[in-house]
Amino acid sequence: MKFGGTSMAGTERIRRVARIVQRQQAAGHEVAVVVSAMAGETDRLVTFCREANPLYDPAEYDVVVASGEQVTSGLLAMHLQALGCKARSWLGWQVPIKTDNAHAKARIEDIDAEALTASMASGEIAVIPGFQGVSPAGRVTTLGRGGSDTSAVAVAAAVKADRCDIYTDVDGVYTTDPRIVAKARKLKNVTYEEMLELASVGSKVLQTRSVSLAMKEGVRVQVLSSFIDDDAPAADTIPGTMIVSDEELAKIQEGLDMERQLITGIAADKNEAKITLTRIADRPGAVAAIFGPLAAANINVDMIIQNIAKDRGETDVTFTVPLADLARTQALLEERKDTIGYYRMLANSKVAKISVVGVGMRSHAGVAATMFRALADRGINIQAITTSEIKVSVLIDEDETELAVRVLHTAYEMDGE
Repeated sequence: MKFGGTSMAGTERIRRVARIVQRQQAAGHEVAVVVSAMAGETDRLVTFCREANPLYDPAEYDVVVASGEQVTSGLLAMHLQALGCKARSWLGWQVPIKTDNAHAKARIEDIDAEALTASMASGEIAVIPGFQGVSPAGRVTTLGRGGSDTSAVAVAAAVKADRCDIYTDVDGVYTTDPRIVAKARKLKNVTYEEMLELASVGSKVLQTRSVSLAMKEGVRVQVLSSFIDDDAPAADTIPGTMIVSDEELAKIQEGLDMERQLITGIAADKNEAKITLTRIADRPGAVAAIFGPLAAANINVDMIIQNIAKDRGETDVTFTVPLADLARTQALLEERKDTIGYYRMLANSKVAKISVVGVGMRSHAGVAATMFRALADRGINIQAITTSEIKVSVLIDEDETELAVRVLHTAYEMDGE
């Protein structure tokens, strides 16, 4: 079971979490819990690091920011003990959760779960701080922002859990953002691939790294709500969304004798910026001269369009980067203007990426055509397109984001009761 920062924000909420955990143990389960720091706490600790030294040592930064989860894991263990449960906290180095040496963005390499599994088998609830591990040198490491989901999936894989329940401030995965489309439906099941695509194109329910780890390790993940009032039904009695393999979903649907839906979800992401470089020489190596330096600077390029070469052997190249990297991208390209040989650089930060995702696309033609026709009928101009086997994404004007999502939700007949 994993609880995020908003679920752990203060004594009353931690007490509520303890009751949810207690119910699962009472139902006969062996339970491990992974917790985040209290909401806003990691930001506060990061600020302290910056104030101490703007060029801080990442190893010392990890010591500071890992303390947020240490506090909540100890407090949750205390609350569980107050309810009469056997419980103890396990810090990352005590499990141990072994990571590489990349401080502030470490990757989990191995979890030695023997002691943890034995403790759980004896009826003790294990409370583990998310986001942290231990390096080969024996130092505290952190996994990068949002790393608690990854910790939870990794622990679930290590103890061979039947399921990894991620309690968050939404009660499942919806066909799109319910704040944009009131008729958005909660999905009972989503495949790993679909969740991976949705997470990568703007759906904030789960972190991409945690989904890819779940897919690799075959961990069944359930998204549930932790925001349930005391007089409401228990959070774990309200169905969430189960994220499973293609094979498991096929079996579920076979049992229900139903057809796989065409589109699973629609995501919108306003954190994109578009750059166009004009009049680049149409020759081998020209595009590498643009994207090589961006890759070296760890700037992730998403959509790419190279226009048809003009008469004078020149072409325009358009691509998108994360909005946060726009200034850095412009500076890098400006430095290399002579090497790349472009005429002008045009940047636009007022764009949004709209994506439709669904494994049903593999066996159905016309998904993209429906998208383009629906947007055209409402006068929404498409600036760029990118596709994968189960996703079609388009770039549009930021001001038309909500309209586009609503139009597509209706076009794919996803509006529910």
